[in-house]
Amino acid sequence: MRRLEGWRRWVVGGWLVAAALFQLYTAATGIMQPRVQRGIHLFFLLPVAFLLYPATKKSPKDRFTALDILLAVLSAIPPIYLIVANEALNMRFEFVDPVTPFELFLGILNILMLLEAIRRAVVPAMAILVGAFVVYLYVAPHLPSIFYSKPMALSRIVEMQYLITDAGIYGAITGVSATFVALFVILGAFLETTKMGEFFTKVASRVAGTSPGGPAQIAVISSGLFGSISGVGAANVYATGTFTIPMMKRIGYRPQFAGAVEAVASTGGLIMPPVMGAGAFVMSELTGISYIKICAAALLGAIFYYMTLSLTVRFVALRHNLKGIPPEEVPSWKEIVRDVYLLLPAIGLVYLLVKGYSPFMAAFYAILLALGVSFFRKETMMTPKKLLSALELGGRNMIMIAIACAGAGMVVSIVTHTGLGLGIASVITSWSGGMLFPALLLIMATSIILGMGLPCTPAYIIAITIGGPALLAMGVDVLSAHLFVFYFAILAEVTPPVCIVAYCGAAIAGSDPMKTGFEALKLAIVGFIVPYIFMYNKALLLKGSPWEILTLIILLGAACALLASGIAGYFFKKLGLFRRALVFVTSGILIAFLVNPGAAAEIAAICVVFSLALYAILRHFAIKKAAGSHASQNTAEN
Repeated sequence: MRRLEGWRRWVVGGWLVAAALFQLYTAATGIMQPRVQRGIHLFFLLPVAFLLYPATKKSPKDRFTALDILLAVLSAIPPIYLIVANEALNMRFEFVDPVTPFELFLGILNILMLLEAIRRAVVPAMAILVGAFVVYLYVAPHLPSIFYSKPMALSRIVEMQYLITDAGIYGAITGVSATFVALFVILGAFLETTKMGEFFTKVASRVAGTSPGGPAQIAVISSGLFGSISGVGAANVYATGTFTIPMMKRIGYRPQFAGAVEAVASTGGLIMPPVMGAGAFVMSELTGISYIKICAAALLGAIFYYMTLSLTVRFVALRHNLKGIPPEEVPSWKEIVRDVYLLLPAIGLVYLLVKGYSPFMAAFYAILLALGVSFFRKETMMTPKKLLSALELGGRNMIMIAIACAGAGMVVSIVTHTGLGLGIASVITSWSGGMLFPALLLIMATSIILGMGLPCTPAYIIAITIGGPALLAMGVDVLSAHLFVFYFAILAEVTPPVCIVAYCGAAIAGSDPMKTGFEALKLAIVGFIVPYIFMYNKALLLKGSPWEILTLIILLGAACALLASGIAGYFFKKLGLFRRALVFVTSGILIAFLVNPGAAAEIAAICVVFSLALYAILRHFAIKKAAGSHASQNTAEN
């Protein structure tokens, strides 16, 4: 992203402030008609992508060029037409009334400008993917079997991508970006401006800073808390990692491990309620399930994800005798209590969601609350300069999400209008032999491959459009299917070879990016297990009797602890290869039991006895070795 100076900075900054103010205005007065709301949303954000993101690596980084200005102007024309002609477009019969030559020109222009904006502001891989789906429309009549589709006229392609509002560039996905997501992005900018991220770091330092490997625990806790609000893994790494990664390296963690811990903790924020990034809002829109129910279903999985990561970094610290930060560097409880008011917007947000407010209004009131509580102290006071800065940051952070959602809307439109989604579903069902587990493996691979090159939200949208029908055809309920795909679209960000968030952590740590990526993959292993468990055991989604949920918590908690022990190679002592394998096997047995929740009492009893026996064996060896070392020391002294 360019760092503009002078009048260019003021012009673009003012434009972004206007974009944020528009979102707040519609939150206060009511959302406009779909085509108008989404048109204005992209009218603000699509042109500025050309001004802030350079075309190539050789393009100027401190100013935009004449070509950038031309593209920005051209990209603003198509949404302006939709806004002005909204009433006339509402009266036309879709796919019946002809598309005028002017509308055809604007539609083609909009598609081309969007593809270029995606290439610049999101990732080139997504532009290539969306472009490939557009090309598919022309080659589909020549393809065999499920990939065949009837020839489609250019006017029909333009209509479904540009003029209608159920899919395409201005479809439902962009509608989510123009309402829920935009408000939460602005809320995140307000919270960042009022230094909530710093407060989370202070709390984490106070709670776990002096424990073994304290800086790593600070990274886990602060990144999880801040990431649940910010919803962008890479941004979270830079927000908290610039502080935590040097601290981890200073006490003895390997650079690649320090970068991986921050990357995994930051990525987990996208599955941690109450915000869960933009994907949760899109999921609510696609499934018709309330946002608060989605958050509740995701809660246990996120807790076990962070619990495993926290135990792993602790065991690694114990294995290598790494200390925490000095007590004099830990913030005092007085300082924590003084700043606790910064949590009020987040608490208010959760309260309003639980009380039944829509996420849209809950976010709006949380923004007002953040503005109000900022005046409690001079250091956090939202002065006019800070207010404009927060609004500009909110507008800037909306660019990539808005453009990515519009591009994902194009793919969804093509998949649904050609029947490609149903065809792929039949292929998945055929290749898996109609069995659920092989189908899950195929869909997991699809989600990860898409997520490696795309932000998690469009990756989730495209993957669920392709793989969702297959899961539903096999009897999987809607929420489980969507959460399954959502998990792997997120975990792709720490899955080599293209693991963007891990690369961000490596850049700060000064470590090898690929080694950091594989380290992150190992630390995030529970995230790859949790989706398979809730596909077979709904207790993980808080569905079932209290006894079933409690049994799952006990068993999965034990499995996660053993898994963390195996990854770190420590359980009261350093583990050799055999004992490490034994720990992994025991964890696997517990997980295997979890996917068969029948006879819960018997399973719980067997697993608890097995775990206690393993504990006793390892404890015996630890005590025996300690006694031997003590005896050897006495002999040497004598």
